[in-house]
Amino acid sequence: MKVGTDGLLLGAFAPLPPVGSAILDIGAGSGLISLMLAQRTAGASPIDAVELDAAAAEQAALNVANSPWPEAIRLIKGDILTYHTDKRYRLIVSNPPFFQRALAAQDARRHQARHTDSLPFTSLLSVAAGLLCEEGTLAIVLPVSSAEDFISLALSGGWQLQHSCTVFTKPAKAHRSLLCFGRRGSAGKPQHTQLYIHDESGAYSLQYQQLLSAFYLKFPD
Repeated sequence: MKVGTDGLLLGAFAPLPPVGSAILDIGAGSGLISLMLAQRTAGASPIDAVELDAAAAEQAALNVANSPWPEAIRLIKGDILTYHTDKRYRLIVSNPPFFQRALAAQDARRHQARHTDSLPFTSLLSVAAGLLCEEGTLAIVLPVSSAEDFISLALSGGWQLQHSCTVFTKPAKAHRSLLCFGRRGSAGKPQHTQLYIHDESGAYSLQYQQLLSAFYLKFPD
């Protein structure tokens, strides 16, 4: 199973909804984020995982079948832009394509996974707005360079930024942004935090180990 840092971060960072609340994973890939959320909820919350790429969806289905939570996750092979359901989700998570103006990747599947042609930010926000329940949360992970554009689009579309966490690979090197948005207005300012993956010695920081201790056998509980 392919495991990427972005997925690990979002799977551990996303705020859990009340037990039993529906969760949607947009662009599920190998199923990593859905599986992490299933572990965190002990399989008590139904998770719909939508993946466009056929090979990735097949791998995700296999990973789900071999997990302790096969009944909790429903794998849907298809395009989120044409996905229709009457269900409304309390949490939507996405590790979306993020290259907007970069040169096209030579590999078609890699291009689809990394470039916003298949899921522009505006389309992601529009789809999420239609599928999220009133009190729900949209949680995503993006490169720091793309986060500002995404936040601007979200705010102009009526979203409220709830939490922004800047992730550093090492001190002074910002790498990713973990973002949470809601549709219902809330009093107070959004929370801004920082997470360091490595400390100055190059070892995994205590902060990172604590976030992922439930998923890494080598990290202490």
